[in-house]
Amino acid sequence: MNIRISSIKNELIKDIVNIQTKSKVRKSRNITIVEGLKEVDIAARVGTEFEKVLFCPQIISEADVLSVIGKHNSNVSLFELTEEVFSKISYRESTGGLVCMAKTIKTALKDLKVEDNSVFIVLESVEKPGNLGAVCRIADAAKVNGIIICDPLSDIYNPNTVRASLGCVFSVNIVGSDTDNVIKWLKDNNIQSYAAELNASEFYHQTTLTGKTALIFGTEATGLTNRWLDEADFRIKIPMSGNIDSLNVSVSVAIIVFEAMRQRDFLV
Repeated sequence: MNIRISSIKNELIKDIVNIQTKSKVRKSRNITIVEGLKEVDIAARVGTEFEKVLFCPQIISEADVLSVIGKHNSNVSLFELTEEVFSKISYRESTGGLVCMAKTIKTALKDLKVEDNSVFIVLESVEKPGNLGAVCRIADAAKVNGIIICDPLSDIYNPNTVRASLGCVFSVNIVGSDTDNVIKWLKDNNIQSYAAELNASEFYHQTTLTGKTALIFGTEATGLTNRWLDEADFRIKIPMSGNIDSLNVSVSVAIIVFEAMRQRDFLV
């Protein structure tokens, strides 16, 4: 039988708000909150394990909830929330009446599989959860081999990252590590690195991006640090013909990543 919650002072509701707002809690418990039908559906399709599933029966039926969360989560505890209580844990009107507590997975550099034509996205000090979420969607769409975040300033499983990624934060391999270890890992695995930067002499579309490839991106505000510019095997840039001299990092990632996939005939 489902558990019905009708008070915003319920301990589970307080716990969910705590997980949503505190990175330290998410990291210590290896758990995050997934909000929305699309996000939950993608997370479920790649085998994400849900600890608790909360829904509002006035918005979505139990049958539809079970359909979205997948067979391997069919025995998870279901909690029915009143509309008032559900609004306490829902940050958007378009969630479809569904919020899940999901287990997160810690992936290390050694866990990444390196093949002859692998493509990795390397982000230096990404700050905004929305940017990281957008990059996760790009990585999923292009089917890259992994995202590596150097010296991360943002929690990978921040609920805003999950939302911006539409759940793709679960469908791609994501590793957080320090710059020294990432550079060593790239060299040890003979992965060619390409730093995207404004002052490069080579255009991305005139560069051979096949083979084992790492595409390196900095923040929109400051770009890549000298360490990465010095260590990268190549420097590449996107042609800029207007007045603006930079693009949002997720836009830059999309442009260059899909060129790398085009050079592979979109087969990884």
